[in-house]
Amino acid sequence: MNEIHKHRNIGISAHIDSGKTTLTERILFFTKKIHAIHEVRGKDGVGATMDSMELEKERGITIQSAATFVNWKDTTINIIDTPGHVDFTIEVERALRVLDGAILVLTGVEGVQSQSITVDRQMKRYHVPRVAFVNKCDRSGANPLRVAVMLKEKLNHNPCVMQIPIGLEDKLRGVVDLIKMKALYFEGPNGEDLIEKEIPEDLQAQAQEYREKLVDCCADFNDEVMEKAMEGNYNDIPEELLKATIRKATIELKMTPVFMGSAHKNIGIQPLLDGVSAFLPDPTEVENLALDVDHEEKEVVLQSDDSKPLVCYAFKLENGQYGQLTYIRIYQGAIHKGDSIYNMATGKKVSVGRLRRMHSNQPIDIEYAGSGDIVALFGIDCASGTTFTDGTLHYNMTSMHVPNPVIELAIEAQNRDDLEAMSKALNRFTKEDPTFQVYVDKESGQTIIKGMGELHLDVYIERMKREYKVSVERGKPQVAYRETITRPAKFDYTHKKQTGGSGQFAKVVGEMRPMQVEGDAEKTYNFINSVVGGRIPKEFIPSCDKGFQSCMEAGSLIGFPVVGIEMDLQDGAYHEVDSSDMAFQICARMAFRQAFEKAGAQILEPIMKVEITTPTEFQGSVVGNISQRRGNIMGTTEERDDTIIEAEVPLSEMFGYMTDLRSMTQGKAEFTMEFKKYAPVPRNIQDELIKKFGDKAKNAQR
Repeated sequence: MNEIHKHRNIGISAHIDSGKTTLTERILFFTKKIHAIHEVRGKDGVGATMDSMELEKERGITIQSAATFVNWKDTTINIIDTPGHVDFTIEVERALRVLDGAILVLTGVEGVQSQSITVDRQMKRYHVPRVAFVNKCDRSGANPLRVAVMLKEKLNHNPCVMQIPIGLEDKLRGVVDLIKMKALYFEGPNGEDLIEKEIPEDLQAQAQEYREKLVDCCADFNDEVMEKAMEGNYNDIPEELLKATIRKATIELKMTPVFMGSAHKNIGIQPLLDGVSAFLPDPTEVENLALDVDHEEKEVVLQSDDSKPLVCYAFKLENGQYGQLTYIRIYQGAIHKGDSIYNMATGKKVSVGRLRRMHSNQPIDIEYAGSGDIVALFGIDCASGTTFTDGTLHYNMTSMHVPNPVIELAIEAQNRDDLEAMSKALNRFTKEDPTFQVYVDKESGQTIIKGMGELHLDVYIERMKREYKVSVERGKPQVAYRETITRPAKFDYTHKKQTGGSGQFAKVVGEMRPMQVEGDAEKTYNFINSVVGGRIPKEFIPSCDKGFQSCMEAGSLIGFPVVGIEMDLQDGAYHEVDSSDMAFQICARMAFRQAFEKAGAQILEPIMKVEITTPTEFQGSVVGNISQRRGNIMGTTEERDDTIIEAEVPLSEMFGYMTDLRSMTQGKAEFTMEFKKYAPVPRNIQDELIKKFGDKAKNAQR
């Protein structure tokens, strides 16, 4: 790829039902990638190009992220369309991990919603510059300029309005470009004819007001613009100067250009594509870091240069009928068909037999791909998150954030003959999706699947049925509880075993302390070595740590993982002959259990952030129902005839909520839910859980 400066890698992300896939479909049409527009829930039976899975077409939602590439004027744009539903959040994580920029889609009516906040947090995690597109300006109640204000208030962005609408709701006809100070109309059968006219008289005052706001926004980042603004020369600033200023501020994450329109009505798509080319970075303008394995994982900046040694990252796997497709982002160097590349996780050399560009589920074979490209390798076995190099460098890319599953359920094949096919399906799904996990319960022998929500697990069970012809019986969904402690406790334990010949001896003394449990309770174990004077030899200190950590897998209350523990090893004793790695591991395990019983053990449960949109007439019933489910109402907002209720509710109380909500509101309400935090369960529920899972905990301690 020669002209890397004319290359963009972007994602389209948003709250569910904001119109991401519809927008992608229009982008494909206007860039002549497709010749007919198909709707997400279209009556033609075709469905949107990017929703290639049968389940996606049936449900009208995006389940898997899909990649494509288009050419707009002289710019090549790789696009990844991501799901909006929080259950498929890993698809957004892995897309943002490899992208250089993004379009944040918001609706003109609701504006910033709960999942918009989650997606924005993910973009900030990977330092992804973005432009905002306020969609659905043709809907009743649309107010895109208010949405721009919400970007500042709710997401702490610095929004820079690039356009104002010409008309709203069913009178939406076009937009005013505030840089050119021209009215843009979208004519022709599908809005493909972009007509530039003078600004209508009734909009000139508003256009001038927002032009001045745009210039003031740019003045903070460019002295020349500031001088002209201070002189009052708002209309004499060259277009190129404004564009260069906006581009620099956007790439530095100091500004969010705001575009508006209606994807469904084909209004505002071409200026948005111009904005992607003008304001989002090319691969050379983004800093990408790798870890040098040969030099204690020191951070190294990669260069988007085809002549440098190859470094690329596998961010997504897809098993098609002909084998595994591995989606890669090339950060440095280039790949030719037939090259040998090295898997940094296994050290194995693999050959690139086929190299493909992806257009949804339709691959195009290519001979060569360069820095900044997103392509797919065919028939290469690896896991998601693998780094490949040409063998001269031993680099690993930093990994993506993988949230912990919050729900699990038992599954069983209805026919014994289906066991092999079920095993194949589960192996494939866990390889593709790090948030989908499988384990076999030691006591019951049941196969347990874990995921991000009911819909997440439903989709995988349905895929097993369709793709592997396996019918499974499912148990009740089970919440992923955690155990922790509430106060410090001392431990002093001696492990002695003498049965003739060499025995076992170890002694450990110290204190177990509670730590703050944050977020999804991932990194909440800490080991402190305070032993002095060789009371425990150095070679046995890691054995104590290992023993403590093994107890974190299952607590003594209900047998669920333990979090929020700091183990301070302060003293101990050993025997010249009888002490060993195993003796200290066993001793540490027994000391952990001794302290855990005295430390005020407590059960934690996942709390979900729930956002319900309901007609105002049903508000009382919905709020009452949330309270019955042990929920806390965090706030309510009025939006025309609707009320938006924000609440925090324990996950265990949310099973089957959709059915209840529909019956309460005559099917008119909808809700979204995402994981918020872990919190202690009430004492009476803790007692019930101990009764229910007590046997599991006892077996885990054996």
